[in-house]
Amino acid sequence: MKIELTKEIIFRTARSGGKGGQNVNKVETMVEGYFSIRDSALLSDDEKAVLERKLASRINADGYLQVRSQTHRTQLGNKAEVIRKMHALIEAGLKQEKRRIATKPSKASKERRIGEKKRQSEIKAGRRRFRGED
Repeated sequence: MKIELTKEIIFRTARSGGKGGQNVNKVETMVEGYFSIRDSALLSDDEKAVLERKLASRINADGYLQVRSQTHRTQLGNKAEVIRKMHALIEAGLKQEKRRIATKPSKASKERRIGEKKRQSEIKAGRRRFRGED
């Protein structure tokens, strides 16, 4: 899926922020990648629905999954990083979560809980003031 996904990503470059030395105001090393989940030919309708639900916070108003990288000093390095991040996001979004199997507390854990409550009760009872007639 890695090779095909790269064909559907739209790349845009810009100048990176921060320190950079001689090339900071000349070279566009920051790379932004945009991937349209709705228009993708690689994903089924079910996968698109799942990704749009799970990655809703990462999808912009135009319906594009947006990823940005400016960690590397070269545009090529940042482009590779965008592709890696995009794959990781889509893989994580498509990964099915295991259903939780409901379990009951064991007898020993119930006894530990009750014992701890009794100890706590005794500690608090020891803090009470004594009255003369008691």
